[in-house]
Amino acid sequence: RIIDLLLFSKEMYEITNGKTNIAMGPVLEIWHDYRTEGIDDPENAQLPPREELESAAKYCDINKIKIDEENLTVFLEDEFMRLDVGAIAKGYATERVAEMAIEAGYKDFLLSVGGNIRSSGEKTKEDSKWSVGIQNPDQESQQKTIMTLYITDLSVVSSGDYERYYTVNGKRYNHIINPDTLMPSEYYTAVTVVCKDSGLADAYSTAIYNMG
Repeated sequence: RIIDLLLFSKEMYEITNGKTNIAMGPVLEIWHDYRTEGIDDPENAQLPPREELESAAKYCDINKIKIDEENLTVFLEDEFMRLDVGAIAKGYATERVAEMAIEAGYKDFLLSVGGNIRSSGEKTKEDSKWSVGIQNPDQESQQKTIMTLYITDLSVVSSGDYERYYTVNGKRYNHIINPDTLMPSEYYTAVTVVCKDSGLADAYSTAIYNMG
């Protein structure tokens, strides 16, 4: 299953023109460390040095992930490479669980996996579709949702800047890092993708969040 996940991730890299890249691990690791330190000690929160990010970006070539499907092995050609499947794994896993449930004979269900929603079949005979609320990214608002979708056999996945972030000099920096700029994307506050496959929706929500 891990091999399948990595193959799917490489396919998503091609489809999204590199906007969703699991080989961004070295850059994401730096941001993660600075964000964690900034949350723990807000008064001394800092941004990663540009030169540190650019140095790490040299080791983010997804084409250097060599997958041997026959022997079920993965080889990273550069010793400084790190994989980070955070933009894909949850949606991919959710879709696999849905497939397993359907194969086991379940037809009508809703999976809710931390922002990843996967529906199958109907809710009840009286109300056929599942209702899914889209969270309001403005967490200070009294209005907790901005829209309700009524779905069946679809996935709903959201990405945004309102859950995982830290603040430096009064400015908020989220966890979704643009591969082109090596900085948190600022085009949107939130993006929601609706399609059948939860893995696709997860990858697309990150990719679109990184697009102008």
